[in-house]
Amino acid sequence: MVKKTDTHSPEKLSKYIVKGIQEKKGTNIVILNLKDIGNAIADYFIICTGSSDTQIDAISESVEKEVYDITNERPWHREGFQNKEWILLDYVNVVAHIFKNDVRSFYGLEELWGDAIITRVDDQ
Repeated sequence: MVKKTDTHSPEKLSKYIVKGIQEKKGTNIVILNLKDIGNAIADYFIICTGSSDTQIDAISESVEKEVYDITNERPWHREGFQNKEWILLDYVNVVAHIFKNDVRSFYGLEELWGDAIITRVDDQ
């Protein structure tokens, strides 16, 4: 479980996750701040897109490595590694969603959490 210390705060954890995504050229990165939304299951959702199974897998590995190297934490829950269309890495307070483009469009998480504060990260 992620500890709420300055090094491991949800805000900082979000930045580590974004860095891991950027390392493997994930695109269309969006940070949804859910802290002020009642019944939200996390403080932040980080959403990105990968273009292939291989890239989605590489992004998830990069995120896990980045977070572990800095915080010594592993995800509380992981799923989607069989189909590699939507990989979820749940760090309790922050959840990373790594999508294939068509699957991301289909589920539209950004629209589901329309009250969230949305930050778009420029592609590198």
